[in-house]
Amino acid sequence: MFEVINLSCVRDERILFHGLSFGVAAGDIVQIEGPNGAGKTSLLRLLAGLSRPEEGEVQWQGLPIGQQREQWHQSLLFLGHHPGVKAVLSPLENLRFYHPDRHIAAIFDALECVDLLGFEEVPVAQLSAGQQRRVALARLWLSNAALWILDEPLTAIDKEGVEKLMMRFTQHAENGGAVILTTHQDLPESHTRLRKIRLTGMELI
Repeated sequence: MFEVINLSCVRDERILFHGLSFGVAAGDIVQIEGPNGAGKTSLLRLLAGLSRPEEGEVQWQGLPIGQQREQWHQSLLFLGHHPGVKAVLSPLENLRFYHPDRHIAAIFDALECVDLLGFEEVPVAQLSAGQQRRVALARLWLSNAALWILDEPLTAIDKEGVEKLMMRFTQHAENGGAVILTTHQDLPESHTRLRKIRLTGMELI
């Protein structure tokens, strides 16, 4: 489904990683691990096509993502470390903006899944950090993308919310999708094809 080939990343004259290669198959949940500064967020941005590697290539279905941008964007849901929602809009308006093709009932179901019913008309700017994060995460119940790339999706989420998200990741994988994520929390290995890739950080150049 997805392949990383000899990927290298340099930031501020520092090699974050070099010659990184791995594949992601349908049904995989892949956790990117590593200390702060090891390049986890930089790697996810490279995988999503938001920045370019120093060396190497990222492929989707056997072709470089740069050669099939429209198909790639349709196949990808990327949620960065920041919520990435519009502060002046309500949760309902945000989800209707990002998923205009989804029925209003599906949007309300997604809001219920992230415990935001009752807040659907409140401007996002007035919500707590955890609630703002859950507005973005509600998209996981609306997206048809096969590959999810998620940077710290469990940040500012309570224990019950983490359990719901893990169930959603597992459901997506069991339905033939794949998830790549970073998180500081331990993920349960049962009922998933959980794999871990550890970045250790590298030398200055």
